[in-house]
Amino acid sequence: MGRLFGTDGARGIANRELTCELATNIGRAAAYVLTEKTTEKPKVLIGKDTRVSSNMLEMALAAGLCSVGADVVLVGFVPTPAIAFLVKDREADAGIMISASHNPCEYNGIKIFDSNGYKLPDALEEEIESLVLDDMSPVDFPVGGDVGSVFLRYDYVELYIDHLVKSVNADLSGLKIAIDCANGCASYTAEKFFTRLGADVRMLHSSPNGVNINARCGSTHMDDLIDYINGHGMDLGLAFDGDSDRCLAVDENGKLIDGDRMIAVFALDLKNRGLLKDDTAVVTVMTNLGFKQFAEKNGIKVAETKVGDRYVLEEMVKKDYQIGGEQSGHIIFKQFATTGDGQLSGAVLASILAKTGKPASEIASVMTVLPQTLVNIKASGELKARLETDTDIIAAIDKVKKTLGKRGRILVRPSGTEPLIRVMLEGEDIAEIKRMAKSVAAVIEAKA
Repeated sequence: MGRLFGTDGARGIANRELTCELATNIGRAAAYVLTEKTTEKPKVLIGKDTRVSSNMLEMALAAGLCSVGADVVLVGFVPTPAIAFLVKDREADAGIMISASHNPCEYNGIKIFDSNGYKLPDALEEEIESLVLDDMSPVDFPVGGDVGSVFLRYDYVELYIDHLVKSVNADLSGLKIAIDCANGCASYTAEKFFTRLGADVRMLHSSPNGVNINARCGSTHMDDLIDYINGHGMDLGLAFDGDSDRCLAVDENGKLIDGDRMIAVFALDLKNRGLLKDDTAVVTVMTNLGFKQFAEKNGIKVAETKVGDRYVLEEMVKKDYQIGGEQSGHIIFKQFATTGDGQLSGAVLASILAKTGKPASEIASVMTVLPQTLVNIKASGELKARLETDTDIIAAIDKVKKTLGKRGRILVRPSGTEPLIRVMLEGEDIAEIKRMAKSVAAVIEAKA
């Protein structure tokens, strides 16, 4: 992980860690690195989520981009996958999304996409980091008519909605779907999209005010959606995060369907239709052991990557795999998208319900989730770096591995997007793994 960019862009508390000055310099460096071989004036799209600091950072990024001669197209409040789609569809040289995804309002982030709609590989991010943090002197600053201009194209979001409708190509008539937009970007797209597919839609947390994004709602806080499902006789509930690149679901009985189970449903559906390349699904090291049991039972191979949908996508592109994702609800359909798309995932799940006539609970029962517990520990960069070298931490982890054997597993890793170390355990006995997780967490916390 680099000095600026984690597993999903540059993030921090807006106006304290992620300042206007930093955003301006990221814009300058990104334009220089991504368009240095372009002879014509480069074009860069900028989208944003609904947190109050997004407007401030949008202006700073636009200023940085224009200062090195790039034209900027502001597309307004759109989901992250909309930028990934539009940058290629509109033949732009790069795209930037201002969002901290599922994080609270005070955070924000900058995600950069290349001209094909892919998140940048580590090498390019490191080049941008070097310019921003070490030396901006290689960048030439144009004058006169060579300075970049800013254009507004808030209508571009309609092109993205059209793309989703064509990709899913399903009739959801008769399905009652509750949608939690996390007071984020999906507030501007989800109702129109799912209504166009024919669904009877009920919207929750779809009134963003700049500070309520992800606030006790969305894919990280499922209680409101579950309560609504239980009280209103819905067929399906869908919850997105602030930038709508994640989706978790709730069945008709109010039971959670996490990303692992959704990927299982999608992989099996693709396999049954002869569309699952090499009968393989791509997941991460955080994926529940129950997914591997499901895969073995259904003749599906599992390719495993580091945590982060960028790494899932890299593996998918390398081998031309069609489905992959994360437990958190980042799910990629490579045929239709170059990044996780929550609304696409939710609509595909709904289309399987419509196609089969089966309830969501039955559809999701193809996979059994093993008990899992997760403990998050606040950690500095220094503590994260010591995870693999501190003898006490290594001994505590090895002790758990020896005790669990083949009955479960432990995974301890630094978060790529937050100042946290995550201790995850899976096993047959939830009380046992919770106790073990706390004991390992205590050893790590003592090192802080």
